Amino acid sequence: MKHNDPATAIQDILNFGEFGGVNPSITDSSTYTFLAADRMEEIFDHEIEGCYLYSRHWNPSNRYLADALAIMEGTESAQVTGSGMAAISNVMMQICSAGDHLIAGKTMYGGTYALLNNYLPRFGVETTLVDITNPDEIKSSIRPNTKMIYCEAMSNPLLEIADIPELSKLCIENNLKLVVDNTFTPLIISPYKLGADIVIHSLTKFINGSSDTVAGAICADKEFIDSLMDVNSGTTMLLGPVMDSMRSASVLKNLHNLHLRMRQHSRNALTIAGGLKKLGIRVRYCGLQEHPQYELMTNMMNDNFGYGGMVLLDLGTKKDAYDFMERLQKRKVGYLAVSLGFYKTLFSAPGSSTSSEVPEDQQDAMGMSEGLVRMSVGLDNDIERSFKIMVEELDAMGKLHTHTT
Repeated sequence: MKHNDPATAIQDILNFGEFGGVNPSITDSSTYTFLAADRMEEIFDHEIEGCYLYSRHWNPSNRYLADALAIMEGTESAQVTGSGMAAISNVMMQICSAGDHLIAGKTMYGGTYALLNNYLPRFGVETTLVDITNPDEIKSSIRPNTKMIYCEAMSNPLLEIADIPELSKLCIENNLKLVVDNTFTPLIISPYKLGADIVIHSLTKFINGSSDTVAGAICADKEFIDSLMDVNSGTTMLLGPVMDSMRSASVLKNLHNLHLRMRQHSRNALTIAGGLKKLGIRVRYCGLQEHPQYELMTNMMNDNFGYGGMVLLDLGTKKDAYDFMERLQKRKVGYLAVSLGFYKTLFSAPGSSTSSEVPEDQQDAMGMSEGLVRMSVGLDNDIERSFKIMVEELDAMGKLHTHTT
């Protein structure tokens, strides 16, 4: 299932600055003036195109970025937030109220897991965690009070692929909202075009790409985005996860080269994953044909952006995982750091970092061994050099003699 190129749609955006600049002007203002008092009253009652009231509601810089993200995802509208978790939590709290229930994939980012299992129950919202690749389990988990199915297009950290068209059919049949976190696969997968109702991003990661900004985005139809901004009942309006104008402008500039970066991340990740596989290292990458959802992803993805920059390898023990990452950092292959989407390769042990909120017994049940290394492969010009160093260090650790090809 192929779609129009979202990167070309982004390139066609023209937003001139106040004095004809090729970049739009940055609005460094928290509030806006009016020539007539009744005009201010109108804005409080309903949004008027081109008019701004207060930057917690909207400002031009955030609007430029939100509009560009909506174009990328193919949605009617979008809103940007101060973090990816702000986007996730505000969407869930807008849709769900006390007594409601939602279904979510059990392998997910640790912060989202903690939100669903530790925080939302305080407000009477219950979650059932499921194998997002098992439609029968999902279907059997639907209740009369279920409001949404939440999943990650590519799960963190196990790199499972959600069947978005099938989940969409299930949601339509049961009057549910399908919410998809697309952080790992911007441009690669277009969830809204595949049937999702709402698409979420942590802009912090691949979309911004320079590890200098924390931000999020919500892409959906205009009705939903407007509901978030309602002055009386809108979750983002009332909780106020506003994004800074300067940061919005910075992310917008980086968005225009996202297509180049995603291709390079994907090429480099395939080189690393394919090479390690040939050496007998247990590796998971969505671009390898033995990945359980390789065909599904191939059918859903847009052309020309590859299978993404995320690689998962299993070195058996936490000690070996830590040792390997420390060795790579010392040899300047990358950084031992959480997050992803940076120009430099970033690696972490998810069980003790980004998924540490998930109890150990549940990590075991998910197949998240303590020896996992999550690698966000960077933009290396000479990826063969980095791969060679990895092989040297694995050999020095004795790992190449303990696996069969």
